[in-house]
Amino acid sequence: MRFVMPQKVKFKHCDPAGIVFYPRYFEMINDCVEAFFDEALECPFEDLHQDGGVPTAEISVQFTAPSGHGDRLELALRCTRLGRSSLGLETEATCGGQRRFIATSTLVWIDGNGKSTPWPDPIRAKLDGWVQRAAA
Repeated sequence: MRFVMPQKVKFKHCDPAGIVFYPRYFEMINDCVEAFFDEALECPFEDLHQDGGVPTAEISVQFTAPSGHGDRLELALRCTRLGRSSLGLETEATCGGQRRFIATSTLVWIDGNGKSTPWPDPIRAKLDGWVQRAAA
């Protein structure tokens, strides 16, 4: 099971050559993660970040084709593993069926002091469902 977020490539995402400047992809990935927490987990970042957060502890991206101004990307997020306080994600961006990048990342649930802490039970249960469905 995947969480899908559309993303039109805007002028602000592009370099002078009209293609996406690679750091902008990291913003898109984070936007997709934020939308996933808000829409799929019903845990919006504005609530979550009041006394903790989910920083990215690790990220790796393979860029496979450029994207240009006006392209309509589809970012598909998949939960790959759930740890005590960590979450493995895979985010793939495609346009017209062509892969533009694939990213793997690890998020960590932290408390207000910046220490990793176990996922709250309600969020863990929802994440576990996403991991199980992604594996099926």
